[in-house]
Amino acid sequence: MEYKTKGTCSKAIHFELVDGKVHNVQFEGGCNGNLKGIGSLVEGMDAKDVIARLEGTRCGMKSTSCPDQLAKALKEAMA
Repeated sequence: MEYKTKGTCSKAIHFELVDGKVHNVQFEGGCNGNLKGIGSLVEGMDAKDVIARLEGTRCGMKSTSCPDQLAKALKEAMA
């Protein structure tokens, strides 16, 4: 799947959702090392657990962040 992010430095998130598990998360743009780390940390996790951990995370004064956008993307994919 591809999710176009809003309000972050990254432009999009690419990921797979297989049987409710998150795989192959890749961010387009943003803080490369940190976002690769997030992708590694959530690999194989249940999407609901990822959402619970990341939803509402803010970046500085922004009302969202790349992790928050991943949570939004997963919610949309599960709907």
